[in-house]
Parts: sequence; C-alpha cells; structure tokens
Amino acid sequence: MSGSTGKRITEKLSDQALREATGKDWPQWFAALDAWGATARGHTEIARHVREEHAVDGWYAQSVTVGYEQERGLREVGQSSTGDWRTSGSKTIEATAARVIEAFADDDVRARWLPDVDLSLRTHRPAKSVTADFKDASGGGGRISVTLTVKGPEKTVVGVGHEKLRDAAEVAAYKVFWRERLADLKSLLED
Repeated sequence: MSGSTGKRITEKLSDQALREATGKDWPQWFAALDAWGATARGHTEIARHVREEHAVDGWYAQSVTVGYEQERGLREVGQSSTGDWRTSGSKTIEATAARVIEAFADDDVRARWLPDVDLSLRTHRPAKSVTADFKDASGGGGRISVTLTVKGPEKTVVGVGHEKLRDAAEVAAYKVFWRERLADLKSLLED
C-alpha cells in the first residue's frame, strides 16, 4: 500500500484565509506557539491556549493546532492527536437517506458495490448512520462510521470515516479505496 495520505492543513487553509479569521498567518502562528513552548504540550492544551489566549473560535483553534503539530512533526496527515490513523471520504448521491444507509446495512446490496469486505454492524440507525467493524480480503481492518446529510428528498451526502488503521500507508490506500467504492455506490443507487 502506498500513496499520499492527503494534504497538510497548511495546504488546505491559506495564509490569507487564516489571517482573516484569526489575525495571524501560518508563520505567525508557528512563531507564537513556538514562543509559548507548544512542542512540549499536548493537542488539547495547545487548542485551549489558541482558543482562550488568542480568542480564536473552536474550528480555527483546532485547525491552527493541527497545522502546528503537522509542521513541527508531532503528527502526520491522517494521524489523530492520540496517534491513531484514520481517513475519510464522502459522496453526494441522488437517493434517499434510507436507500443509502441500507446499502451499508444490507448484505446483498453491499456485496454489489463493496465486494470482498466483511462488515460486522455495531450500530444501525435506519436513514441515519451505521458503525461497523471492517475487514477486507487484503487483511486490512479497522472500524467505519457512516453518517448522512440529507440535502433533499432524493439527495444525500454520505460520509465514511475509517479509523483504527495501522499506518500512513493504510491511510493512503483506504483514501483511494473509499473514493472508488463510494463512486460505485453512487452508480448503483442512481441507476
């Protein structure tokens, strides 16, 4: 398994957008957090400092913290603050929420777009969500969480979070895997 695990947050959130939202660009945040000694502190403590001492709202406080941790080598793209590896994918599908979630919960339907995968359902909330233990033919595993955002009677955004991965290589491989599988799900449900 190889490939890129995705973009660093500093590549996704521009200096200009960050400055407009927080008053500082990336280099200014890195300097401020270095001066505070952030490399010796945990994720929660850094985010709290950014939020409370710099008056930055929650989403931007988290973004600044993750950007700093990635820049200083405290975590890699695809790695959580606890060191766990995870990835995600999403797709907008012209189908009802009930049909989309059943495509994960129903073994026969799932086999048509997600072959060679064994899911052991942990929770199933019809038309809302699924969580499941995941195992595929390559020996990969982990746990998935499927959530839906209804955009209309026949329009649903499906999001899949895949966690408990082994390393950055699995993150990269499953990022591609879910992009392909969700495209197949879209084709199946929209035909």
